[in-house]
Amino acid sequence: MTDAARPGTAVLAEAASAAGYAPSVHNTQPWRWRVTADALDLYAVRDRQLRAADPEGRLLTVSCGAALHHAVVALAAQGWSVAVTHLPDPADPDHLARVRPAGHIGVDPEAMRRFQSVRLRHTDRRPVSDTPASPEAIAAIRRAVTAEGIRWHVLTPDQVLELAAAASHADRVETEDEEQRTELTYWRGGDRPEGTGIPDEVVPAQAPQTTVPGRDFVRAGTLAVGPGHDRAARYAILYGPGDQPADWLRAGMALSAGWLSATELGVTVLPFSSVIELPSTRQVLRAVVSNLGHPYLVVRLGTADPATAGPPHTPRLPAAQTIEVAAG
Repeated sequence: MTDAARPGTAVLAEAASAAGYAPSVHNTQPWRWRVTADALDLYAVRDRQLRAADPEGRLLTVSCGAALHHAVVALAAQGWSVAVTHLPDPADPDHLARVRPAGHIGVDPEAMRRFQSVRLRHTDRRPVSDTPASPEAIAAIRRAVTAEGIRWHVLTPDQVLELAAAASHADRVETEDEEQRTELTYWRGGDRPEGTGIPDEVVPAQAPQTTVPGRDFVRAGTLAVGPGHDRAARYAILYGPGDQPADWLRAGMALSAGWLSATELGVTVLPFSSVIELPSTRQVLRAVVSNLGHPYLVVRLGTADPATAGPPHTPRLPAAQTIEVAAG
């Protein structure tokens, strides 16, 4: 790439900053970016890994994959095509990806709309409304996910009941485990790093009366639940043939792609990660997809009640804590 075709460190740093809006488990934001003249390098931050709930770093890597996709979307919005290399350094497993701009191809409206969704996207733990997401919207979200190389399975009503049982079991196991309860309490309201974690404003004030239970966050929040249920919700499993860091990273990119598509279409997304954290409930999900792959995440899709305000966005770490710009 010639000097005239280089985006410059400022553009790459802006993309890394936009990546900070990506979803992450418990809003841990477990990533770090290094910006050089011609590349963005993504690293896992193990200090923000859930050691009790996610000892293998599966959900940490999915979270980082979502941030990676957000950075790619930000560069596309400025007209840059990119080449992404997963796990570029075999000697450093925390070096998850390298993004190199491949050329300036110009900005198109679709890329701009997708980038606008980065700032609009948020997690809504309230029950969905009685108006289901349209089949066309579900199909568009599916296309966005599968375009990243990840498979997608929408659960049947009977399979939703299996998911409900698995989620209930996972929650019970985790809340009865002292180490996991302590960890959750830390990210929920403890002395966590400023700009991370799950504030009261995004946690329901009481447990929603839904078929599939949400995560028990140890103590109630202040988010008004409303009268809804999840009868009109659709649940989907993101899965694939492998169960290694490269697969988890790709799953995170697919999650981001699907979520941004959903945001554009007015569809709410709620990820269910507790059923991924336990080997036993992961096995239940494997059976749901006929043992054709490994589950990476479950998502709930629906529409929000237009008459009530949604939850605020969760806090974010300052860019200075997640982005390093190399000298020269």
